[in-house]
Amino acid sequence: MGHVVKAILWDVDDTLFDYAGADGTGALRHFAAEGLPADQNALTHWRTLTTTHYARFETGELTFLEQRRARVRAYLGPTTPDTEADAWFARYLTHFEAAWTAFPDAAPTLTALTHPHRHAVLSNSTTPLQERKLTTLGLRHHFEFLACSDEIGHAKPAPEAFHHACAALGLPPADVAYIGDRLDIDAHAARTAGLHGIWIDRTPTPPPPLPPGVHRITTLTALPALLTAL
Repeated sequence: MGHVVKAILWDVDDTLFDYAGADGTGALRHFAAEGLPADQNALTHWRTLTTTHYARFETGELTFLEQRRARVRAYLGPTTPDTEADAWFARYLTHFEAAWTAFPDAAPTLTALTHPHRHAVLSNSTTPLQERKLTTLGLRHHFEFLACSDEIGHAKPAPEAFHHACAALGLPPADVAYIGDRLDIDAHAARTAGLHGIWIDRTPTPPPPLPPGVHRITTLTALPALLTAL
């Protein structure tokens, strides 16, 4: 018998919140409103730039604002002034936020796990953004606190990020599970840091081999049974 899981740390984007869906809808509406091509190629390009420059934020190379400006400059042109880049991104955010939705299995699963489990968030994002997002989605009340990389000074997959959140819970890593949509920086990194690593894989493609000790589910509704089995 392993350690009883007393608390769950949650990723937000593409775990509880349908980031990809909101970004796709929002970006295409934004491109159309700006008079730019609004097709799958444009969306793929935008998402590639997002992945590239957000990774630079996660490693500390760029601030959160700088990664947004880098994405816009890579999309519109390298000489785009800061003020224009900020205004363009703000218009994108209007469309993006209008499309915000939680996954249908998010609220029921959190409610089902309210007792005896404690809940908190560990996110590679900014605290104000994730606070507003979870509040808008009606999920904020489930969590004791939000630990975001902008405030804690470490980002996943660094073990320090997971250990910071466990310390805030007052629990050893072995008593905590982490669930996220990324196998590498979420589930595997959590397991490496001593937590129970759980990968929520909503994609239809066959999964790669799982690292030892990492668990995979395809819907959050499978989480209560998995936690019982751990």
